[in-house]
Amino acid sequence: MIKKIDHLGIAVRSLDESVKYYETVLGLKCEHREEVPSQKVRTAFFIVGEVHIELLEPTADDSPVAKFLAKNGEGIHHVAFGTDSVEAQLAQAKGAGAQLIHEKPIEGAGGKLVAFLHPKSTHGVLTELCQPKSGCSCH
Repeated sequence: MIKKIDHLGIAVRSLDESVKYYETVLGLKCEHREEVPSQKVRTAFFIVGEVHIELLEPTADDSPVAKFLAKNGEGIHHVAFGTDSVEAQLAQAKGAGAQLIHEKPIEGAGGKLVAFLHPKSTHGVLTELCQPKSGCSCH
């Protein structure tokens, strides 16, 4: 069952420039940075209320975020929904006819298990499902 919006993913060309904007213009504090090899990105997280903002900078030209930037430019990349079971949500989505990008969860940023639904079947919004790995007290 979906519990909340966990985070909004925003594709950026430069993590350093974007972090500076969020800190100086908006007055937010970068909570942590992390490289996620499985997605070929570097990330930076900000907490806004109960929702996180995840900035995504590609580390390779063939990464999904690099392809997004080439096609769309910087901006909102995905909406991530927190759940207790990514596998159960994937099964529900598949049963309802959604196109899955991941059949099984993969390791994502912040020690979470994640999986994505294809925007062709989600009204144009890349949708991430995420859950903390057991024992993880991260965001």
